[in-house]
Amino acid sequence: MKLKVLICSVISVFFFSNCQEKPKEDSIKANYLDFSKRDDQLTGGIKMIPIKTPKGTFNVWTKRVGNNPKIKVLLLHGGPGLTHELYESFDGYFPNESIEYIYYDQLGSYYSDQPNDNSLWTNERFVEEVEQVRIALGLDSSNFYLMGQSWGGILAMEYALKYQKNLKGLIISNMMASAAEYNAYAKDVLAPQMDPKILKQLQDIENNNDFDNPKYSELLFKHYYTEHILRMPLEKWPESINRCFKHINPNVYVYMQGHSEFGITGNATLKNWDVKARLKTLTVPTLSIGSKYDTMDPEHMKWIANEVQNGRFLFCPNGSHLSQYDDPKTYFPGVIKFLKDVDSGEFKKR
Repeated sequence: MKLKVLICSVISVFFFSNCQEKPKEDSIKANYLDFSKRDDQLTGGIKMIPIKTPKGTFNVWTKRVGNNPKIKVLLLHGGPGLTHELYESFDGYFPNESIEYIYYDQLGSYYSDQPNDNSLWTNERFVEEVEQVRIALGLDSSNFYLMGQSWGGILAMEYALKYQKNLKGLIISNMMASAAEYNAYAKDVLAPQMDPKILKQLQDIENNNDFDNPKYSELLFKHYYTEHILRMPLEKWPESINRCFKHINPNVYVYMQGHSEFGITGNATLKNWDVKARLKTLTVPTLSIGSKYDTMDPEHMKWIANEVQNGRFLFCPNGSHLSQYDDPKTYFPGVIKFLKDVDSGEFKKR
């Protein structure tokens, strides 16, 4: 009799705990698109956040999508000087999983203020900008995931190296940890894959510093970008990506990245950037994403996942630099699983 009572008690506890967890998840899903208790209801989630800098206060554009008190992903776009628009494919995946995410145009980008002062374009100042955005949006270590792609990956790494105590998870998408190694990969691996005649034309234009020549962009888009940036014919590129390129701030881009697409060259400020030796200090759960056809070496991204203390690697076999568009069947399930594994406490290194 006592055994029977004990078994019934165990079964009751099991079902009760399951019932307790399910309403919590159901509640998040039910309230995901409820803006009624938010101060950004009238703007549909858009907030202009004031950012203090050594050159005064400026405003940056953000837009929150959804409500999830446990998973909030701040998206750092690439460039530098591009826009949040390169992430718009996330609209087709994150809402169905009740993941809250925040679009954000960094200072100097199209939807934010664009001061004409190169002294503002430093890694250190951008890190402090992200920290001010975090505070303004009420993000903390119980819910704050930082995701950066390309230049956004540089910024995400720099932020985590200073402020990882504020993070719940970190995602480094399609970015190496060393500008020198990125340059070597572009020069020694990617460039030789091009048609030698096309490569010579591009190199001649670069050697003549003739970057305003429309032929340069034409050749890059047709023969390099469609192989390593977004593997689709140009006429099939998503409107969001075309809009993102249309909205680029070339002043910020050239100052930090340089004119050339074969690495970071000239006097660009990111030319000597390297944080390889510091990555081992990162303890926050980290996802590093690499793609087979990327402008970045996928083996280096795998190395990043092993170098940090709690890393996981996601490889996109059909993807390039924008693998959220040309390999979404790998990219999104991998990103979503990482977020949910960290949230549930089930994250394990891979």
